[in-house]
Formats: sequence, structure tokens, C-alpha cells
Amino acid sequence: MAFFVYLLECSDGSYYCGFTPDLEKRLKAHNSGKASKYTRAKLPVKLVFSETLETKSLALKREAQIKRLSRKEKEKLLK
Repeated sequence: MAFFVYLLECSDGSYYCGFTPDLEKRLKAHNSGKASKYTRAKLPVKLVFSETLETKSLALKREAQIKRLSRKEKEKLLK
């Protein structure tokens, strides 16, 4: 089973990073206000980055790595 690490851009310009085994389902949940408290207040959100990883462990490690990046570093990742 593949896992996805993703970065969303919120309506206020902030970024949200997460992981999921079903990216399409998770994106719908975010935009319906049911996925996270953070994004619920900043709708709509749009997917700006995703990576596919082979295991949940690798996805969690990559998510933590991306969350530690500064905004400038996240924007560099998007290019």
C-alpha cells in the first residue's frame, strides 16, 4: 500500500502538511471541513504538493521533515 505526504495551501495563504493512504478522499474531507481543525477555518484549500512513499513509517518521517521546514523552504520545495 502506498502512502502520500501532501501540502495544502489554505485560503489565507498558509500551508498545511499531512499524510494519508487515500489522497483524493483526504482532500475532499479537508474541503468539506471534516479533516482537520486547522484547515476547517481556512477553507477552501488546494493541493500544491504531494509525494508517494512505500510505507506509513516513511510517510510519517517525511511529513515531520516537511513540517520543520520554514515557509521559504516549503515554497522552494514547490518549485
